[in-house]
Amino acid sequence: MSQTPFPAGPTLVSGLSQILDGYDAILCDVWGVIHNGRESYPAACEALSRAQSERGVPVVLVSNSPRPAQDVKPQLHALMVPDHAWTGFVTSGDATRAELRRRAPGPVWTIGPPRDEPLYEGLDLVREGVETAAFISATGLFDDEQETPEDYRSALSVAAARGLPLVCANPDRIVQRGDRMIYCAGALADLYASLGGQSVMAGKPYAPIYDLALEEVARLLGRPADRQRVLAIGDGLITDVTGAQDQGIDCLFITDGIHAADVRDAFGAVSLERIGALLQAQGLVAAHAAPHLVW
Repeated sequence: MSQTPFPAGPTLVSGLSQILDGYDAILCDVWGVIHNGRESYPAACEALSRAQSERGVPVVLVSNSPRPAQDVKPQLHALMVPDHAWTGFVTSGDATRAELRRRAPGPVWTIGPPRDEPLYEGLDLVREGVETAAFISATGLFDDEQETPEDYRSALSVAAARGLPLVCANPDRIVQRGDRMIYCAGALADLYASLGGQSVMAGKPYAPIYDLALEEVARLLGRPADRQRVLAIGDGLITDVTGAQDQGIDCLFITDGIHAADVRDAFGAVSLERIGALLQAQGLVAAHAAPHLVW
């Protein structure tokens, strides 16, 4: 596939190797780029591995997982994401713990499944219900296979009326799990905003997680990162593309993630015109685009 420029839009590239000479480091999204929650994408893992082994470009995974990176690594192993696909890892959970620590002991009303409990380890937070809590911490829905944000409207209305801040540990609205789309904590934050509530977020697209990621890049490079030579890779407009743009970092937009239905034409082909229109409708710019992450 040859490069095809679109006015004021991205360049469609055939693979990561085509553009990598312009960059010293990669910040790569996880869910939607290297796995779908059920299985890994071998070609994407290979591309990241070769970026490091053949070009010497370190890869820092940047995930909106609400758990600390150390507790997400077993999930990557279970999904057959090899360790050699990355050299550093930061999560929204890592960035959110600092916010929670400032608010300890709370009390806090927590929303989210049991798998996200590592977020709270060692923070000495007191758990209470919405009627008596001082703030909310949301990592996701209690049951994201069955529930929707609407199941939380009543309780969040109480919280909004009390003026409780909501600390959102995962700004993603939806992610793809296998062949399904599931709601994340960002969708709860959207509902809370519609009810007049205020949210605090540290994950993508907000600055705290990029500060952590660029600190990790600097550690790996042995020098401060030049943002003009850092490439972000992701499939989310609101999170990955917006975050990269706000940080002055080029982005490779992976189009066959959560926005796949918006970028293909009537024949099922990826349309650069549709990609450009989708970005422009959101006031966003991406330097590059590709259907999938491949070498």
